[in-house]
Amino acid sequence: MKSLCKNTDHELIHSFMDGDMNALETLVVRHKDKLYTSILFMVKDKYLAEDIFQDVLIKIIDTIRGGRYTEEGKFLPWAMRIAHNLCVDHFRKVKRTPAIKTSDDRDIFEVLNFTEDSAETKMMKRQSHDRVRRMLDLLPEDQREVIILRHYAELSFKEIAALTNCSINTALGRMRYGLINLRKMMVEKQISL
Repeated sequence: MKSLCKNTDHELIHSFMDGDMNALETLVVRHKDKLYTSILFMVKDKYLAEDIFQDVLIKIIDTIRGGRYTEEGKFLPWAMRIAHNLCVDHFRKVKRTPAIKTSDDRDIFEVLNFTEDSAETKMMKRQSHDRVRRMLDLLPEDQREVIILRHYAELSFKEIAALTNCSINTALGRMRYGLINLRKMMVEKQISL
């Protein structure tokens, strides 16, 4: 795969057409951030953006496998156009979906309150909070104290500095090192929140 990273988009497409799946992976990795970000900016919903991104990849693969790709040397603009068109299609479909109105002509989804988390979501949040608390217990006392005061008590760094009898820069440094240590623990223990 390393040797493929130096190939042009055109070369990668031809390698994929010849059956090299690693060429497609290299092409996707090369452009995924730009494609996903542009979709996310259009639809403003992370989960919807992920779905549309997957649809874009499927359309790209089908088009290339079907021998219909002709945009020599212009892969990214072509892929961006597919992403844009799929976003437009989504909004057209949503617009055609009839809205359910209440008697005072308000959309039903504006009236209903769906903010209550499901039991599964509550359980996952509780497990994440427990993992964070256990990792916090492993930090040095001064780092743990600053993180707790900042994130749980929502104190400013000025308030934390006064409370812990240190300078603002020291409080900031403790926070920084505490977060670095938490990240290291997450990587070492392969914990995702």
